[in-house]
Amino acid sequence: MDKHTLRKWIRQQKASHAPSERDAFSHKACLSVMGSPEWRNAHCVLLYHPLPDEVDVRPLIAAATEEGKRVVLPQVVGDDTVLRLYTSEQDLQPGAFGIMEPTGPLFTNYSSIELAIIPGMAFDSRGNRLGRGKGYYDRLLARLPHARKVGICFPFQFVESIPADAHDIPMHEVVR
Repeated sequence: MDKHTLRKWIRQQKASHAPSERDAFSHKACLSVMGSPEWRNAHCVLLYHPLPDEVDVRPLIAAATEEGKRVVLPQVVGDDTVLRLYTSEQDLQPGAFGIMEPTGPLFTNYSSIELAIIPGMAFDSRGNRLGRGKGYYDRLLARLPHARKVGICFPFQFVESIPADAHDIPMHEVVR
């Protein structure tokens, strides 16, 4: 499938699964991440605040905060993404595309991010990621060469093959 067709198919799959089913998938994926040695050893983690149709990683944000890890979340600024320190749920505000974004201090020490948990429309076994088509994560991931990149998705978002472009940065692992 081409990227456009695959995005359309994934949106249909998301709509065909009840919220309770997606919640159960999210819970399982979060437990898998928290059980990994990369999670246990990380001091600084890049996460995201989920849209309603994405894996809900808010339990990871809460666990990381509770464990004393530095948590950074993306904020869309124009055509780019900056990172900000996560301070609390109360310090989030609606940003671009309706995504809740942090208002904490700007974070620029990209080399200190050890683990990056990345959403996507779809992933494949080679770690290829299909985003929403705007390239925000592609540009951000290029600035994180030392971080372990972990894609996170619902099981139905893990597909046989995703067309990859030269600028696409593969994940080291995909959790579902």
